[in-house]
Amino acid sequence: MPLPPGQRAIEGFPRFGTHLHHPPPPIPADPVIEIGGAVSEAVTLSMADLGALPRRQVDADFHCVAGWSATDLRWEGTSFAALYRARIEPLLAPGTAISHVVFTGLDDYRSIVLLEDALAEDVLIADRLDGRPLDSDHGAPIRLVSPHQYGFVNTKHLCRIEFHTSAPPDPDRFSPLAAHPRARVWAEERHRYLPGRAVRPIYHSLVRPIRALSARGSRTRPR
Repeated sequence: MPLPPGQRAIEGFPRFGTHLHHPPPPIPADPVIEIGGAVSEAVTLSMADLGALPRRQVDADFHCVAGWSATDLRWEGTSFAALYRARIEPLLAPGTAISHVVFTGLDDYRSIVLLEDALAEDVLIADRLDGRPLDSDHGAPIRLVSPHQYGFVNTKHLCRIEFHTSAPPDPDRFSPLAAHPRARVWAEERHRYLPGRAVRPIYHSLVRPIRALSARGSRTRPR
């Protein structure tokens, strides 16, 4: 299958992220996902709660906004749509219309996703990659996987999900590298204000230094 516009296949799947040289956060002994926002009550979901929902497998590539793609990955976990229908919709008051979802990781990274994008068939709350439990470098114990969106949407070390009826504040909206709010890879939605093709050279130039810095904090060797 061809790659999306502006993407280049690489060997392996490197650790890559905003925290660069810092190591991944410790994995809690009893991981949970806190559910909050526009729900009738805040709840906490354990790994057992997630495990009680139907599991599925998604074979997909992972596309970084910087321009590289890790290909032929196999993710396993719980469909976000199944989680939403089974555990979130019963917590919504009549007439509540959710528009946005905020995913937060143990490292305080967060992504803001339109509900319609989060409900896509291939979006997972994943706990396994290529037949093995996620390691710390790739988002253990669980992470968001949204193959049709760039990697910065795919929050690692997921610990909290909030539901909103309007767009929540985005502190990065005025950044020189302000991310596109939808980040769809086939539409090349890399930047909030500039065409994807225009920012390709800038992002490509950042791959090597960011990859080197990220590797310093790696707890495992890239596979």
